[in-house]
Amino acid sequence: MTTFLYENPVFLEHKVPEGHPERPDRLRALNLALDHPNFAELKRVEASKGSEDLVLLAHPEQHLRSIVREIPEEDINQLEADTYASPQSLVAALTAIGGAAAAVDAVFAGDADNAFVAARPPGHHAEKNKAMGFCFFNTVAIAARHAQKAHGAERIAIVDWDVHHGNGTQDIFWDDPSVLFCSTHQMPLYPGTGAKDETGIKHNIVNAPLSPNSGSEHFRDAFRTRILNALDDFRPDFVLISAGFDAHHRDPLAQINLMAEDFDWATGRLMEIAGRSAGNRVVSLLEGGYDLQGLAESAGMHILRLMRG
Repeated sequence: MTTFLYENPVFLEHKVPEGHPERPDRLRALNLALDHPNFAELKRVEASKGSEDLVLLAHPEQHLRSIVREIPEEDINQLEADTYASPQSLVAALTAIGGAAAAVDAVFAGDADNAFVAARPPGHHAEKNKAMGFCFFNTVAIAARHAQKAHGAERIAIVDWDVHHGNGTQDIFWDDPSVLFCSTHQMPLYPGTGAKDETGIKHNIVNAPLSPNSGSEHFRDAFRTRILNALDDFRPDFVLISAGFDAHHRDPLAQINLMAEDFDWATGRLMEIAGRSAGNRVVSLLEGGYDLQGLAESAGMHILRLMRG
């Protein structure tokens, strides 16, 4: 397997208040893990800034302009309850989108079998018209739309295993049967969406909520019976992952208690799906994960599985 990893120093320049969980140290911890010889064959690529036209694949112009207006010239500006912008935040968000689009291009061109985008800010809470939950733009939704527009993808699966429900992704694809959105997440928990009966107008939404203090067994059972079965029926020609690692047992924001090996296992199952129907095409985007050790271990095992197949 050939795996590309997209990164850029500007992701560290998206500043948040002291004590905020979505902090630059998250990427520093991941970078330390990637120094291990296990990752010697990983092709690391500098992500380029994406265009505003890419944003408009998933968001209206009004939303883009509202974010642009909120970017401060100095210091930090609060957009909503827990979402903040600093002078380089817009550049970081657009570069995350640029990296995601480049990853899509690479796997469809056959230059890479799969790719991981190590970017921040994350994106899966951003709805069509609303920034929230640390997110400005929905990067994974934009990547899906880019795959459709630029590469003719017809059946895209987005699998979100972040411990918080990807309400933004669900919002954007609620009535679009060309995209299957599948999510495991803790419930009740922020943002309060993601019940089993939220299936979308076209029944293209599959939610597998997990109770607090669930562990590996419950996660794997939900993943196997709800997510993998839906993916097999859908037969995607491209697989996107919203890869949050905050379901790890060390994470301070939730109580699902997974081990790093669970993310390795889930990655392997999705790669099997991609191998059957999607020509091995997988692109994974970093979402949450707020304990530095838990994030580094889990993301490291995820990336290793992408590399090894």
